[in-house]
Amino acid sequence: MLLERHLIEYCSPTLASIKTASLFNHSFSSEEELQNQLTHLNSQLGEKGISLMELYRRNNKALIYVYRKSHLEADLNRPGVRRFLTKYGYEHMEVEYALGMLKERLKESGSFPHEIGLFLGYPLGDVIGFINNAGKNCKCIGCWKVYCNECEAVKKFARYRKCRAVYSRLWKNGRTVWQLTVAA
Repeated sequence: MLLERHLIEYCSPTLASIKTASLFNHSFSSEEELQNQLTHLNSQLGEKGISLMELYRRNNKALIYVYRKSHLEADLNRPGVRRFLTKYGYEHMEVEYALGMLKERLKESGSFPHEIGLFLGYPLGDVIGFINNAGKNCKCIGCWKVYCNECEAVKKFARYRKCRAVYSRLWKNGRTVWQLTVAA
């Protein structure tokens, strides 16, 4: 199943509960097929704290957001995040509301609203640094462009790479996505 392979390739750190959320593009042949796959995976992985949702769709490609609600809730309530997101029209920090607002912002702009980094677990300082520097002048690049704590980010990037490698190997050797998903 292509969607399961994408979960392993792009979402292993989220499945392992070391990252709040992940995002990937997924091609599908029919809307019914996509909805059936998402429904199946949500019912299967939901008991372990994982949710999948379609954030945006263009033609036969969907932007799939995979997240841990408990982690996202904590991230949205970190110091400074509420003040930052209110500048972009977010009135509440409840997960469902914030994700609905993010979906709307994606539709409006047709491009990635920069606050999406907060929904992926990126540090607020790096999201602000990216916006203020128009994506230039970063200290390093990994899963995101780093403007603040380079040492900590490099350690996280290494953990994410190792997690992806281990999950890929285990999945290729027969483990299921459900077996590889940490309950949280």
